[in-house]
Amino acid sequence: MNRRNILWSTVSALGAAFAGSRAKAATDAPPSNKLKVVYHLSDADKVNFVLGNIQNHIDGVGGPDHVTLALVIHGPALKAFHQAQASPDVSARIGNFAKDGVELAACGNTMKAQNITLTDLLPGFVSAEKGGVVRLAELQSQGYLYLRP
Repeated sequence: MNRRNILWSTVSALGAAFAGSRAKAATDAPPSNKLKVVYHLSDADKVNFVLGNIQNHIDGVGGPDHVTLALVIHGPALKAFHQAQASPDVSARIGNFAKDGVELAACGNTMKAQNITLTDLLPGFVSAEKGGVVRLAELQSQGYLYLRP
């Protein structure tokens, strides 16, 4: 019985030491203050709302140097970003986001369905060749937080 208590005490002490070393290693690592966030937009009626959220996000963290943002667009919302149809406000916001380093990804499947290419979209867009939902999953697997306002 005494050997069992000694063995249990040893195992418990080793577990506590291991847990303590893991906690110390986590606190020794420099904190990453730069969040990675991907916004998902597919609803045409939410275009201005989502663009406003992204601008509020940039402003709220103190500028684009403090956050890594991506916007993935598919479905009906993509029409708002066609050069021929985009409002001046949307054009200006997208131009600013592109300058701020926001990844602007257009769904390749939606582009095919709408019979458009990247040159038909506002400057700054890249194509999510495998699809918008695939790009969303890729970014999430890279540690991006997912927001769908």
